[in-house]
Amino acid sequence: MSDIETLENDLLAKIDAASTEAGLEEVRVAALGKKGAVSERMKTLGKMSPEERKEMGPALNGLKTRIAEAIEARKAALEEAALEARLASETVDVTLPPAPEARGSIHPVSQVTDEITAIFSAMGFSVAEGPDIEDDFHNFTALNFPADHPAREMHDTFFFEPKEDGSRMLLRTHTSPVQIRTMMTEKPPLRIIIPGRTFRCDSDQTHTPMFHQVEGLVIDKETHMGHLKGTLEAFAKAYFEVDSVRTRFRPHFFPFTEPSAEMDIGYERVGNEIRIGQGEKWMEILGCGMVHPNVMRNCGLDPDEYQGFAFGMGVDRLAMLKYGIPDLRDFFAADARWLEHYGFDALDTPSLWAGLSR
Repeated sequence: MSDIETLENDLLAKIDAASTEAGLEEVRVAALGKKGAVSERMKTLGKMSPEERKEMGPALNGLKTRIAEAIEARKAALEEAALEARLASETVDVTLPPAPEARGSIHPVSQVTDEITAIFSAMGFSVAEGPDIEDDFHNFTALNFPADHPAREMHDTFFFEPKEDGSRMLLRTHTSPVQIRTMMTEKPPLRIIIPGRTFRCDSDQTHTPMFHQVEGLVIDKETHMGHLKGTLEAFAKAYFEVDSVRTRFRPHFFPFTEPSAEMDIGYERVGNEIRIGQGEKWMEILGCGMVHPNVMRNCGLDPDEYQGFAFGMGVDRLAMLKYGIPDLRDFFAADARWLEHYGFDALDTPSLWAGLSR
């Protein structure tokens, strides 16, 4: 019996010393495998006398059971230790939201703004910006709006609460105030375009309370309507990516330009497709004109020395026209499916040499 006790103590020591599951498996095979130490002892029972088997049988079976239990206990301890080590090395904060697969794309408004900027940059224009919140002078007075002009009323303009002196700030109704700020702070010649958000009290399928404009301004000593017409015709051909485009300029009225005009382009409709540059129909796309002498004087410029032209266009409508988007309100609906369909690859930067659109 002392021999069995010695074997048990030896095997238990090896089990406790096993530091990995692979090492523990080697101890199990050496003890309980077909040729293991305990298994070899079990084979000797057949050669023993009945009296010896009666004594050694329970002793060897008990040894086998205790060794098997010790191996299972050690295995469970090793598995728990391995799990704790893995959790410690692979810590994850399960309270954080899962990181979604990257699916971002460029919004059509951003894409068209970049396209317009690329076209006019190639013509020598620089980009100017200004605040969304304006005062009456920069948004109306300096631009030759009469005191009783309807645009100054609440039904068309978003006004803030009056100040102590009675004046009221407002959300700019166009990006034209940036023209005023530029003419008052920089010396001609000037060639700028002004992309930005504008705000008006209007909302339907083709109007939203907040929309995007790009305006342009050229001030120089020799500037006339021919320069304006050539600039805008070149823009239309580049933007719609056609070899030629039919245009006409209809007389119109804007307080800040004189003479003023609306620019139409020729098109035809084939099914649901609008084809620019051909056909007998006309579509208005922007307003323009020569800068009014009163605006020049309000900015400290002598209209007898300087002349200039200005134009403005709606970015959202140009995007609808070029890319076949039927409803302006979808631009602001934050629908990922819509953006996935109409969006642009972030790496496709618009340029005249590589092509504006996909």
